[in-house]
Amino acid sequence: MPMPQDAYITPLGRSTWALVNTYYAVLRERGLRPERVYIIVERPYAKNAGTAKEAISIISEAFGSAPEIFLELVEEADFVGAGRTVGSLVERLAGEGFSIALDITSGRKATIAGALAAVAAGGTEIRHIYYLAMKSVEDIAKPYMMIPLRLQEIRDFTQDARRGDSP
Repeated sequence: MPMPQDAYITPLGRSTWALVNTYYAVLRERGLRPERVYIIVERPYAKNAGTAKEAISIISEAFGSAPEIFLELVEEADFVGAGRTVGSLVERLAGEGFSIALDITSGRKATIAGALAAVAAGGTEIRHIYYLAMKSVEDIAKPYMMIPLRLQEIRDFTQDARRGDSP
């Protein structure tokens, strides 16, 4: 039986660095190599979507992969709309046989809450829910490897929950 392909869903909120650094950490620390990446963009942050897409492409190439990258636009602070977008995306990807990873680091609360509520209500398994925890918020708007590793930790809440770990 062939291994499922991976899809990675990440919201883009106020910080492009949070999105980019979490993606880098997931590839470097967890070995994920998604075939598809979906960036969920709130309308006010759409101007940063091109930068995020280009950064994902460059990082992927450095790790030997070249995923298709898609942008999904949602309205600002639209809990329901974000939930519908992510929920339908998760259902479609699961139906196509993808293993799904969701990054919640850079999204704003409404987007993340909507996404998690839709995933919980839909019942589709999410293989990974990633969060890049930072022990300090000072001087972190820079590339992952320029931030001391002792100040950051990539968490996978689904794996932690399966093992009974606490964050």
